[in-house]
Amino acid sequence: MHTVAVLALDGVVAFDLSTPIEVFGRARLPDGRSPYGVRVCAAGGEVGTGTFAIRAPWGLDGLAGADTIVLPGTADHGAPVPVEVRDALHRAAGDGARIASICVGAFPLAATGLLDGLRATTHWAATAELARRHPRVSVDPDVLYVDNGRLLTSAGAAAGLDLCLHMIRRDHGSAVAADAARTSVMPLEREGGQSQFIVHEPPLPDSGSLEPLLRWMAENLQRTLTLDEIAARARMSTRTLNRRFREQTGTAPLQWLNRTRLRRAQYLLESGDHSVDRVAAHVGFGSPTTFREHFKRLVGTSPHAYRRAFRARSE
Repeated sequence: MHTVAVLALDGVVAFDLSTPIEVFGRARLPDGRSPYGVRVCAAGGEVGTGTFAIRAPWGLDGLAGADTIVLPGTADHGAPVPVEVRDALHRAAGDGARIASICVGAFPLAATGLLDGLRATTHWAATAELARRHPRVSVDPDVLYVDNGRLLTSAGAAAGLDLCLHMIRRDHGSAVAADAARTSVMPLEREGGQSQFIVHEPPLPDSGSLEPLLRWMAENLQRTLTLDEIAARARMSTRTLNRRFREQTGTAPLQWLNRTRLRRAQYLLESGDHSVDRVAAHVGFGSPTTFREHFKRLVGTSPHAYRRAFRARSE
């Protein structure tokens, strides 16, 4: 079983702390087994959250042997990181643990030096401060999360959910991640490069939510949908459609459509034996070559290699 250790520092943000506990804790494999064991660790046993205190069942020794360590944010992200915490994180990194931060949890992670020379993100309101304090870290203020392989960082609040689902997808594929998302009553994770700046304004009388349109697009992935056809379905001009998409999803209509097609393709590659060309056609890519190019850009590998790697992990 994959052990996820959530490290609660004093002043931990309760939302950030609960995110990995709930998302990893709710994940289930197709046979019903839980793939993750979650433990909460704290240097001093008890930590405050600002409104209440929690007593962690594990000390820093709980980081030893963990496969993944998650650092939630704290109320005072400028607080010094205890030497014993730094040392424990360095030992875990040296042992091959995957370490991820949520929101301003990037500050204590950066303080260890482990992010030096790497790209990272945090809550948009704290990106300038992170860059000032840690000039050897390349801070990206726009994205939802950054995956450097063994070191990952997310933006604020709900982006932590996206990051946890991304890690589940990396570990166990799209079907398990989709099930965890449904159980957590949230959509599948947004792409890491998506903008942090999504405007959630009250629906206007002539527009409302895009949710019905998104559902229609997801149900028609195999069709060659044009921007004009999507706009006509939404009863908007293409200009208004693009603006509303940016406001409600953080991306453009055709980008959202392609990403949804590719996520569906991942599921088909994991769960079936159809040829790559047939999968490409099923999800709406007229050209297998175009499908392979888009797939590699999003997933980081070819469809054939993805299928082989996923099957190997499942055996």
